Amino acid sequence: MVKLFWKFFFFILLAQLTASFGIGGTIWLTHLRQQADTGPDRSPPATFSLEAAASTLQHGGAPALRALLAHMGPFVVYAVDAAGRDIANRPLSPETLAAARPLARQVTAPDGRRWLLFSAHSPNGQADRQPPRNGQFGPLLPLLTSVLASLLFAALLARYFFRPIRQLRDAFSAVASGNLRPHLQQAMGARHDALADLGREFDRMAQQLQTLIEGQRRLLHHVSHELRSPLARQQIAIGLARQQPDRSADLLERIERDNQRMDKLVGAVLTLSRLESEPGVEPRDDIVLDDLLAEIVNDARFEGAPAARQVVLVGESGTIVAGSAELLHSALENIVRNAVKHTAPASTVTVRVAIDGSGKHVCVSVIDRGPGVPDADLEAIFQPFFRGAESAGAVAGHGLGLTIARQIIRGHGGQVRAFNEPDGGLRVETALPIQAS
Repeated sequence: MVKLFWKFFFFILLAQLTASFGIGGTIWLTHLRQQADTGPDRSPPATFSLEAAASTLQHGGAPALRALLAHMGPFVVYAVDAAGRDIANRPLSPETLAAARPLARQVTAPDGRRWLLFSAHSPNGQADRQPPRNGQFGPLLPLLTSVLASLLFAALLARYFFRPIRQLRDAFSAVASGNLRPHLQQAMGARHDALADLGREFDRMAQQLQTLIEGQRRLLHHVSHELRSPLARQQIAIGLARQQPDRSADLLERIERDNQRMDKLVGAVLTLSRLESEPGVEPRDDIVLDDLLAEIVNDARFEGAPAARQVVLVGESGTIVAGSAELLHSALENIVRNAVKHTAPASTVTVRVAIDGSGKHVCVSVIDRGPGVPDADLEAIFQPFFRGAESAGAVAGHGLGLTIARQIIRGHGGQVRAFNEPDGGLRVETALPIQAS
């Protein structure tokens, strides 16, 4: 990480120094060019200054021109006599005088003396002014200032990028050590850039990992709890069979029932694990949903007959869905059988099928007449081993049916939701995408 900081630092510094020396070099060359330019100045402002000086000399004489030159702006006007001396005794190089003589203006003062007037770029004309204190360094002082500023800002910018990267490294180390609550977004403060977005995504990933791990722990706990009771009963039955050989047949029958119960539990857990690891369903077959629901409803009627529970199928969709007929049959059957178990005796479970308003999904609603569930548990009933307070101990099962059903429906690209009916009972609504023709 330290090497990364210095890479940031040196590359940012190199970019700033390149820009600084480029600008400084341009200023330096301009300065040298201005120093080398000793020819006459024929710009409009210089011409105007020259005309003003000529008029002043012609009407006011040499004293008036000297007074004007003392207050003139940045344009240097020279007035040279026949001997080549400037009217203000300013130093003048022969080269400048030779270059300006062909374009100079002849002016006669009131005293009869003739003067040669011209405007030039010569810096020698500024000799009577106080030079700036840093003039001996030229543009070197601004360049030195730019270098120092570049060092400072390069260090600040490198630290600005390096700090969140170091926080990311610490967060990864924390996750690797088992701490899934690094709160990286909070550590980054008020940043609103790509690195802050990365921190938020990292926190979301860590939260999802924590949820998955806690779910696996709960699943292991519930499986262990569900297996402990039949195993304990089997140990008791085996001990009784040894003590009372005449009851061996009854005890073996109990052991067989417990084995079947554990076999169903292990099979359900394996099915759930496979669905979670393979969210998609392949291969996909064309399934006539109405025929599939009719078969499930007929089986549910037979199961609910002893308690006078009725199951009716309402509506026809005439749709075809794509997926696994075996898995989809298992999912819908789990939902319908769960409704038959929880509906009141001598009541009716309604299985209603219809196409939604968009025409892209077919909805299957299973409505029972049971006690329903608290609103806070409408999502929890799809969690593994969830048993509501109303059904705990009253209905046989492990609490995996709706969990498996949701995983299968999601694998088919659909969704499952639960709602309490206003007049009592629970409605489980399944939406499946219709196979395009």
